[in-house]
Amino acid sequence: MDRSLPLVPPARRAARRRMPIRAEDRELARLAKALAHPARVAIVRMLAETGECVCGGIAERLPLAQSTVSQHLKVLKTAGLVRGELDPPRVCYCIDPAALTRLKDLIATL
Repeated sequence: MDRSLPLVPPARRAARRRMPIRAEDRELARLAKALAHPARVAIVRMLAETGECVCGGIAERLPLAQSTVSQHLKVLKTAGLVRGELDPPRVCYCIDPAALTRLKDLIATL
């Protein structure tokens, strides 16, 4: 008795070709990586709820050090989810509505 595995017909082999990674998938992964920490999710939620730029008060509302909040804001800003505007001597942060809408649209395609 031949117990070897049956050969896969050529037609089925073609169906197993690798799919390319789409630009939208890369964009979603980049944005998801920026949100991959609960503190950053809380910051985005806070900024989205206020609908305005917030100066300095972010650290007061979270159980984190100011330096830690600054690092999280930097990640969110680099990803484009948050904008920072200089208002000497402070920086005001607000959500980028277009980026948040884009994130929601990308998630909806899953």
